[in-house]
Amino acid sequence: MTNPFKKFRIDRLFFRSFALLIIVVLAFVAWTSYNISSKALVRTTSHYQQQLLDELNNEITTRLVMIEQISLSTSRDNELITFLVNTQDEFDRYRGYVGVERALANLTYSIPLIQGIDLYMDRPQSGDAKSYIQFRNIRDLNKQDWSQYLVNSDFAWSSEHEIPSFQGDVPVLSFARKIVYEDKYLGVLVVHVKAKEIQTLLTGNSSGSNRMMTNTEGQQFLKIGQALNQTELSKWIDVKSDQSGYVHIRGNPEVRDSLLVYSKLTDSSWTLVEITPWDQITASSFQLAEVIVLIGIAAVLLVLLLTHYLSGQFTKPIKEMVTAMRQYSVSGNNVELPADYENEFGYLFAGYRKQNERIEELYLSVQRRYEQQKKAEIEALQANINPHFLYNMLDQLNWMAIEAGQGELSRILELMGRMFRIGLSNGESFITISEELEHINCYLEIQQLRWGGGLQYTIEVPQDIQHLFIPKLTLQPFVENSVVHGFNKRINGHIRIQMSSRNHSLQIIIDDDGTGLKRVAEGKQKRRTGGYGIRNVRERIAGYFGDCYGVVLTDREEGGTRVEITLPLLTEPQPKEQADNNPV
Repeated sequence: MTNPFKKFRIDRLFFRSFALLIIVVLAFVAWTSYNISSKALVRTTSHYQQQLLDELNNEITTRLVMIEQISLSTSRDNELITFLVNTQDEFDRYRGYVGVERALANLTYSIPLIQGIDLYMDRPQSGDAKSYIQFRNIRDLNKQDWSQYLVNSDFAWSSEHEIPSFQGDVPVLSFARKIVYEDKYLGVLVVHVKAKEIQTLLTGNSSGSNRMMTNTEGQQFLKIGQALNQTELSKWIDVKSDQSGYVHIRGNPEVRDSLLVYSKLTDSSWTLVEITPWDQITASSFQLAEVIVLIGIAAVLLVLLLTHYLSGQFTKPIKEMVTAMRQYSVSGNNVELPADYENEFGYLFAGYRKQNERIEELYLSVQRRYEQQKKAEIEALQANINPHFLYNMLDQLNWMAIEAGQGELSRILELMGRMFRIGLSNGESFITISEELEHINCYLEIQQLRWGGGLQYTIEVPQDIQHLFIPKLTLQPFVENSVVHGFNKRINGHIRIQMSSRNHSLQIIIDDDGTGLKRVAEGKQKRRTGGYGIRNVRERIAGYFGDCYGVVLTDREEGGTRVEITLPLLTEPQPKEQADNNPV
């Protein structure tokens, strides 16, 4: 019988084996869990939490409504109104201050839920900053975060914050109410409620629960445990609705997978929300857990047995492959892999053999390339000797011309030597403008000697830019093109070279009064003197500096050709490694 691991695809064997087992196990688990808990789980939990939140909401609302009523009755107290109207003299005003402070203090001491009272007014009396009763300047009201809610309302609740007291900073919920008498705004009465008392009510008998209290706008006032922010809460429930209910939260990174139950009474301004992790709810079903554990243990045992057998068959060819790779050496005695595998391992072994063949080929190729490189290095050394040899020969010919009395020939050889020296420039690709001008002066002087004075030229280059760098032999191809083609069959001609710094770039203009581009194109000879040189300059500029710089050739209206070259302003030569990538 043929081993299936040598014939069939491994992924199909694993998938079909594990898939069949997992499908059977999951189907049984899903069927069992559905029949035990799906009908009662959410309904029972949410119903219980709904009743509990309704009771807590009713109790908390009663306490907070009591604070609102106390605030209302206090804001209408005659003694307080008389004190805020501020029509008495200073003595009567002080007596009013003492009376109001005593009344507010008695109110604070008589109701344990109240932590303290603040009265915002004009010209308040100074007192102890940690006292339960504080008289504050009405101008400081805007410094409180909750003051914005009083813009369009006569009263408002604040979220949980801390205030100073004799026992240190104390967390409170504050209820602020405007004091208005005969349409005159007199101040604001702020009653601070102990947040811990409300938290105790909110916790009830369920310690460790996640609950929060919000107003009709969804603003969070108080929370215990983990809770959602206002934006996230509004995604799941309508906080302005008068209905209570529950929702299953999924995919939220803050509270994970949870059950959210909320309570909103018809006569209450508060919404109570409780968040219970879904895994905590499911963990309460002990019977479901027993069934899942038993089925899971049985499934794990079966999977372990199957996996042990499958993994053994799966890892055997891999170990052979690893051994062959570890012992491999080029042109050595390597391990032969099995050839009877027809599945993925067979493909892998075949690929490994092909890779070894490729490595052998690459190794031989590297050897050949190394030999070629050594040969190229020797030829490069020889090529480096030849230009210097030619330069020395020109110098010897110059001396011979001087001894023979050939002054004009001697001058030409001298100028050619200077041009050759600048052309070599120690292998550098960039030279200064002054060196480039010296090179073109030598060339034009040679042409003047050949023309017998018929060729005239003008060079206008400011001294302050001659220290800048440009690619070497930039001007010569264009000047040569003017002499060879522009002045063809003529006995005279004029060339003008101008350079200037403009718009953060170097502008070079070469004008001649020759035949122009069109006449040259019409009567173009077979020889292409200058064509390669101009193309070479274009390609070098594009390679060094990109498309922002370049060469433009146009016909002049008065006759002749104009060459406009645009280059960057270089105060130092381009890095050699970059220049080497764009050789002349």
